[in-house]
Amino acid sequence: MRKIRGSGVDRRRFLAGMGGAGLAAVAGPALLGGCSRVGTGNTMDRIQSQGYVNVGFANEAPYGYIDLETGELTGESPELARAIFAEFGIDDLRGVPVQFDGLIPGLVGGQFDMVSAGMAITPERCAEVDFTNPEYLSRTAFLVPEGNPEGIEQFHAFVDNPDLTLGVMNATIEQNTAETIGIPGSQVQTAPDTSSAFELLETGRIDAVALTAISLRWMLDVRGGPYQVTEPFFPVIDGEEEISGGGYAIRQEDDELREAFNEKLEEFKDSGRLLEILKPFGFSAGELPGDLTAAELCEG
Repeated sequence: MRKIRGSGVDRRRFLAGMGGAGLAAVAGPALLGGCSRVGTGNTMDRIQSQGYVNVGFANEAPYGYIDLETGELTGESPELARAIFAEFGIDDLRGVPVQFDGLIPGLVGGQFDMVSAGMAITPERCAEVDFTNPEYLSRTAFLVPEGNPEGIEQFHAFVDNPDLTLGVMNATIEQNTAETIGIPGSQVQTAPDTSSAFELLETGRIDAVALTAISLRWMLDVRGGPYQVTEPFFPVIDGEEEISGGGYAIRQEDDELREAFNEKLEEFKDSGRLLEILKPFGFSAGELPGDLTAAELCEG
């Protein structure tokens, strides 16, 4: 059975090894222009009037990250947001770098108008914020040493073998899945970003990194090394395959923004433009969301 769960640009290298402070130094004041708290009231009216939108991102390629060569915000999520907001006459997307576990608090606290970071839509997150409809489906995979010597294909491998250690990013759906399935905390190492997770594997402190297959394929393409990405899957919990998709988080009062964004997203799906924007970042037709909605993912 399946259960629904919330989870023209050249490919670019992501800024490896930088957390929020280092990223701010590289990004410079132009990118960080949205760091002050955003205004209140009708967000859609405000951003149309001011001509720009502030978005939070976590520097995770290929979802939302800084181009190492240009210092500009890119990735599937920012590029899609740029294209959609341009339809409303909003041509300026300003990025606010935040560690992943700070994205929702930053949004609720008014640091930015939207999370543009490829965030999985889950019932827990839906209790705090609203989401646009998903722009992609996110299957999980593991980055493991070449040949997969420990035979890691599912999360249960870590429950069955207490000698294995799993690496996850803080506050991600993979961390939540590991806890739900019952992997002991002593067998889980957390990392603040993808670069740190890769280094945990590289130094032998973990046996695998769990992330979306899309992230791991990108990471392997950029970093290289004697590693491989396992076959993507939707995790099975209590006998049910849990479907996960990613979207944009917005504040719960921003109904007008959500409805306008979803309307344009639907047009992009129908025209094929959605895949055109996502494809350069490693997405395929198999990752498109079809008719899946945020409401379905929020229900769990």
